[in-house]
Amino acid sequence: MEGTGRKTTGARTSAVPVATVHEGQTRAAIVQLLLEEGPITATAIGTALGLAPAGVRRHLDALIDAGQARASRSAPWQQKGRGRPAKQYQLTAAGRGNLGHAYDDLAGAAIRQLGEIGGDAAIAEFARKRVGTIVDGIEPVAEHTAPQIEAKVEEIAEAFTDAGFAATTRQVGTGVQICQHHCPVAHVAEEFPQLCDAELDAFRDLLGTHVQRLATIANGDCACTTHVPLITAAQPAAGRTNDSGRSAE
Repeated sequence: MEGTGRKTTGARTSAVPVATVHEGQTRAAIVQLLLEEGPITATAIGTALGLAPAGVRRHLDALIDAGQARASRSAPWQQKGRGRPAKQYQLTAAGRGNLGHAYDDLAGAAIRQLGEIGGDAAIAEFARKRVGTIVDGIEPVAEHTAPQIEAKVEEIAEAFTDAGFAATTRQVGTGVQICQHHCPVAHVAEEFPQLCDAELDAFRDLLGTHVQRLATIANGDCACTTHVPLITAAQPAAGRTNDSGRSAE
């Protein structure tokens, strides 16, 4: 149209189509939800992100085809209403691996060298100090009541989230669980379970009660899950058993 004052200098090109950028942003947002909230239904993802169910399922199917996500039917107690249980989606180990694990090779080599110099005790001490930096500033629970323990669990989860573990909590029966949906050192922890053991010891010391590891990412599970009872009396920290969630296979 003449008289607009605008000049055209030929077709403008773009290195990345806008649609591709939007697709990538949507996929990344879905992956983040799978990481932090999984297992989660496609409907819940759509609600959280304001997306149509068909669009969500298209992205989920692509992630499944790439081996980065998997689907399973909801347990009966998770089902709302009648009908066939909805599918729940979560990231696979490969999907979490794409998020990156900082300096795995360097960290593994350093810990191996530490073990050669100081033995297993040196590795355990390193793991203890590492967790200490994560929970630094968190005081042990003052009273062993359900509200106090639950509040302390939330505080611990926040500290681990700040450290990159994407931690959440959830009520399960008469207890509460700490769920770490990501582990920045998962590949190293596969070789050095002392890292997982130190976390569990820190939970026990801060909560003043027995806690149980149900699963770990280092052992191939979808999250590191630690169960904390809310109605049992405090138990002494002595006589700990190694229940870090690693398989005895």
